[in-house]
Amino acid sequence: MELGKRTAGLWDSFTYWFGRRSLQSRLIAAYIFIILGPCLMVSFYSYGAINNTYVSDAIDKNSYLLQMEKLYINNQIESMERAVQMAYEDKEVREYLAYTKEPDLSELVEFNTDVFINMTRIQYNNPNLEHLRLYSNSNVHEIWPIFFREVRVSTEPWYQKALKLKGQLSWSFLNNDTELMNRFAGQTPKLVPKVSLLREMSVPTNNHIGMVQVDMLLERFTPKTYTTVQDSQSQMFLVDEEMQLFTRPDHSFLQENGEMAVAIADRLEAYRKTGNWDINYTENGKSFLLINTPLDRINAYLLNVVSMEGVMKDISHTRNLIIGVNIGFIILVTAIAYVLNAFILKNLRVLTETMKKVRRGEAYTAITVRGGGEVGELAHHFSKLMNTINTLVAQAVYKQALSKEAELRTLHNQIDAHFLYNTLENIKMLAEMEDQRTISDALTSLGGMMRYNFKWSGEYVKLRDEIRHIENYIEVMNIRFEHPIVLMLNIEHSYAELEVLKMSLQPIVENSVKHAWYGEQEEAENRTIHIDVSEGDGDIFIAIRDNGSGLTTDRLLTLHEALYAKEEVSEFASEPGDHTRRAGGIGLRNVHQRLQLFYGEEYGLEVQSSIGRGTTVFMTLPKVLLTGDKQL
Repeated sequence: MELGKRTAGLWDSFTYWFGRRSLQSRLIAAYIFIILGPCLMVSFYSYGAINNTYVSDAIDKNSYLLQMEKLYINNQIESMERAVQMAYEDKEVREYLAYTKEPDLSELVEFNTDVFINMTRIQYNNPNLEHLRLYSNSNVHEIWPIFFREVRVSTEPWYQKALKLKGQLSWSFLNNDTELMNRFAGQTPKLVPKVSLLREMSVPTNNHIGMVQVDMLLERFTPKTYTTVQDSQSQMFLVDEEMQLFTRPDHSFLQENGEMAVAIADRLEAYRKTGNWDINYTENGKSFLLINTPLDRINAYLLNVVSMEGVMKDISHTRNLIIGVNIGFIILVTAIAYVLNAFILKNLRVLTETMKKVRRGEAYTAITVRGGGEVGELAHHFSKLMNTINTLVAQAVYKQALSKEAELRTLHNQIDAHFLYNTLENIKMLAEMEDQRTISDALTSLGGMMRYNFKWSGEYVKLRDEIRHIENYIEVMNIRFEHPIVLMLNIEHSYAELEVLKMSLQPIVENSVKHAWYGEQEEAENRTIHIDVSEGDGDIFIAIRDNGSGLTTDRLLTLHEALYAKEEVSEFASEPGDHTRRAGGIGLRNVHQRLQLFYGEEYGLEVQSSIGRGTTVFMTLPKVLLTGDKQL
């Protein structure tokens, strides 16, 4: 609620400030707004399309590189599998590994010159292969660098993994190359990542005789993953089934983004379970694209991490270019609009300057506006208006002269009124000298009424002054009654300062005095008039109630028709001889019309009456306090 009021207040302030600007400024602002809206929409759409295009191009380009690398890796996989198959299917190799006794010298020489050479050719024919090794379960002679005894590697985890597969291909990724020929206690393995393909050999089935192993360095297996070319925009990763990450050690994204390795592993785990892949990744305020493709044959994944920093720079450059073009376009349109508006509104400025001169009091002669249109029509009507104003000014001067004359007459009347007041005072003194207190009091009340009537300083008076006038009126009227009318006031002291129209309550009371009691009731006892004042919803309600005879339903309806009629009525009475003709409504109608004229259509009088229950007149007026002559 508070926010809504604050927003409405700001909007009102803005509209007020904007409304005080010149027409040319507002037109230019409107042009800018009209042009700015479509420009912003087109710019946002273009920026979004360009952004999507850049991102899509980056994804397509790096996906293509990833697929090319995957194709190369598949070729290396085939060459390694082919080498393992050739060694696995060689019968003489199997027989050599299965020897349970020491072969003689001739057999060793023959094996060395025949079978060993063939094994060596397998590696030479595949230069990317790093090692071809055959491990024997027996104590046969080792022929380096191909034939070794199994005890050298039997404790290695990757070797135990291959044994469990019972003749199936086993792929293992290692961060170092175990060089069997140079191993000795305490030597640190060479940190050369490699991939190994192993297959158990058994003769017959389930009779383990050895193992065949083919190694390839990862820099040959996936050259783009271990490339030495410095590329700050992308980096490839090889991830095995154990979620180990293999990539180039230099200029790696992992060095500056410590959480990236864990994030990649978590996403690959989720990808295994659900098949859903989240390509976007953000760390340290930098955006990356994670493009993934599975290597199903080796239970691994090839991942291309693409930095969006360069792409964002291109997008930012394009965005700045779009903003610059929009600003330049708006400036150009604003300049053109300013020039055109200055030309179009030239006549309007001439008319405005003429109006300012007239407002300063300078004499108006005439205005000449070339051309037609709205401005020309406005100038024509302004000339007509000024001619009319000049005529009215002349009439006002004439009326002012008449007003001065009326003031002089008023002063003369006031002199006559003072003479009348003095005369009444003299009569009052005579009455007091003759001990006629009733006549003296009546003259005092009559003098108060006359002063109240003659002192017409304004339309509004305080409620207490109007009540005092009513009391004087009742005092004067009671002279002719044997049983006086009692005026009952139920008015709180706080309502004494209320503003009312002068002579608005007295006519209602006078109407009750004259028409509430007729016939035998004119001299009845216990005749009362009640005046009650209440308040509600910011309005004041005054009820004037008598205990007279009341009105019939038809008579009340006729009274309402006369009271609320739009046309003036000349008299308000029934047929001659009817007692209801005394319940006149001309005074009520005059009071009702004055209330609506000064306060508005929602205020006025309402009459309620019934036979034998008296009449009540309700007056509704706004709550306004008067302090002296100042309206609060």
